[in-house]
Amino acid sequence: MRTRTLIAAIIALPLNAVLFGTGAAIALSLPYPDEYLKYVLPVVILVSMVATVPIAWKLAPRLRMRNDYYPALFRKPS
Repeated sequence: MRTRTLIAAIIALPLNAVLFGTGAAIALSLPYPDEYLKYVLPVVILVSMVATVPIAWKLAPRLRMRNDYYPALFRKPS
């Protein structure tokens, strides 16, 4: 298995929790009548599950980058 796939799988669950929590907080703070919440919350669940995959896939290579962004931190002392 590729390293990118493993990193994406590891960060998928916490990322999904953050996306769902944010979406649920926004959905519950809007002034919907209670009868619409039974439709809004499943939509938030589905959107967070679908959005997790591409966001985790984009974040995975950025978690491996070290030398490109901070080259001075990773130089060996002479």
